[in-house]
Amino acid sequence: MKKILFLTGDFAEDYETMIPFQMLLMVGYEVHAVCPDKKKGDTIKTAIHDFEGDQTYTEKPGHNFALNYSFSDVTPSDYAGLVIAGGRAPEYLRLNQKVLDVVKHFFDENKPVATVCHGIQILTAAGVVKGRKLTAYPAVGPEVTLAGGQFQDIPVDGAYVDGNLVTSPAWPAHPTFIREFLKVMGAEISI
Repeated sequence: MKKILFLTGDFAEDYETMIPFQMLLMVGYEVHAVCPDKKKGDTIKTAIHDFEGDQTYTEKPGHNFALNYSFSDVTPSDYAGLVIAGGRAPEYLRLNQKVLDVVKHFFDENKPVATVCHGIQILTAAGVVKGRKLTAYPAVGPEVTLAGGQFQDIPVDGAYVDGNLVTSPAWPAHPTFIREFLKVMGAEISI
């Protein structure tokens, strides 16, 4: 069975944590949800971000999400793919050198990586977007450009694929985002 590493943290976007995690389990992957400085059985607080006509999203408390694996036990070579949740968590997680080293491993080994919304902030901090085309929540676009990436302005329900990298602006793209990630993972689903 292929394993996927799922990186999240306190105040990650609720939908960007819960739904991709559950979708990947549903199709048969072993998914290890982790957060630095937390262990299996600990929970993270999530936040619900919504678009209600303001200049940016609004934030409300989300669900508590139970981690099913300890970050300290992660060996990146054990995983076939990496998913990074968005929300506010990435602004903190990108300060953790081990997080950046894990991300670099996936890019160095050309393994599939999927990230949504503000999760791209971890990629820019890891220095892995130079020369890549990717999307993110629009407010993260300048970071992508400053890190040497080519920001793609796409609809909020779209996903952008550049080789092994799948990115999306926000949670409304989950069907497209996960479908494209599964393709990059080499999964085949037939109905």
